[in-house]
Amino acid sequence: MLTPARQLSEPSAVQPRVDYWLLGAALALLLVGVVMIASASMDYAGQRYGEPLFFLHRHLVYIVLALALSLIAFRFPMALWQRLSPLLLLSSIAVLLLILVPGVGHTANNATRWLALGPFTLQGSELAKLAVVAYLGSYLVRQQELVKSRWMGIISPMIVMVALVVLLLLQPDFGAVVVLFGTALGMLFLGGARLWQFSLVLLASLLAAVAMVASSPYRMDRWLAFLNPWADQFGEGYQLTQSLIAFGRGEWFGLGLGNSIQKLFYLPEAHTDFIFAILAEELGLLGCFLTLALYAVVVVRILLAARRAESGGNAYSAYVAYGIALIFSAQLFINVGVNIGLLPTKGLTLPFLSYGGSSLLVSCIAIALVSRVVYECNLQYGDLHARRSGAIARAAIDSSLRRKRSVSATPLSRCRAEPVEVVNG
Repeated sequence: MLTPARQLSEPSAVQPRVDYWLLGAALALLLVGVVMIASASMDYAGQRYGEPLFFLHRHLVYIVLALALSLIAFRFPMALWQRLSPLLLLSSIAVLLLILVPGVGHTANNATRWLALGPFTLQGSELAKLAVVAYLGSYLVRQQELVKSRWMGIISPMIVMVALVVLLLLQPDFGAVVVLFGTALGMLFLGGARLWQFSLVLLASLLAAVAMVASSPYRMDRWLAFLNPWADQFGEGYQLTQSLIAFGRGEWFGLGLGNSIQKLFYLPEAHTDFIFAILAEELGLLGCFLTLALYAVVVVRILLAARRAESGGNAYSAYVAYGIALIFSAQLFINVGVNIGLLPTKGLTLPFLSYGGSSLLVSCIAIALVSRVVYECNLQYGDLHARRSGAIARAAIDSSLRRKRSVSATPLSRCRAEPVEVVNG
């Protein structure tokens, strides 16, 4: 639960305007993603499109677009994001509804999750992630006492979440449902929801997830394949077994960049959902650890930014940063968990690494939002430091003036000459 604002401590040195550790780690992940997408997609793109660098070229276009939109997003103050959060939520719902319209939504792999925009596509669930974080942050600021004291404080945002879940399940996109609902529950808990109320909502969500898996034959087949993928290694367990083979081939230091065998039409979705398996095969366990370390830096720096905003009394900025950290953490855990067989197979991209324009756009904008939080916190600390320095300077000047006035106001009668002893020689 967010604590009340504490008095800001005076910084020991001039703070940088942005978090260079966060930006550096995110940029490093972008570069790793460019290299791995080029490596994982060349053979597939060459066979399907006749151009080995087809996916790489599109990914580079998305990177340029993502960086441009991130710079624009960074220019918007967090107060403006807070005011526009309902509009952002309504826009995401409208996109999800448009995707379900026949002829408008783009279908791939038996799922209609994208809105066709000429040569590009927009995945509605990615926009919904950003919208949910912005909206819930605003809601928790406005209804903090209601969330802490009454059931209605939790039920109201859950109604919105249920509407989004229904739209996502119609696509279907079960992975996005898990990420969105988990993020919403985490933000409500940070917003002060009572533990027993939070536990009941969490239990109800888990039971609903179990019911959705049990009521869907293909989800049930994936669950059974997860429990024993080798029992049907050429059927439902095919992706997982091929991913595990990639990890086994990689060993400690990998086969070398570009030398993956599983990407040669053995492992489906090698450049999207299972790119981490290709990275493990080519760069080995060492490459996996270094990549996960970069993600750890990103998440930790976001949490530090959230904590700093909380200490400065910027509740909305803190909620948004915490929500973004939850989204990145959930997607990382689910994607890597699927790749190593820790979780059932589910299509979910790895932020910054997987091929996918919508995921890349939203991930970069999320980093821009956190950078804006850091920027505003540093401005606040800088203003406080300036005010304190100015107050100290003014106090010193006033003290000096008071001393001068005191000396000048001393009567002449009090200025007595000391007697001088004259010695005759």
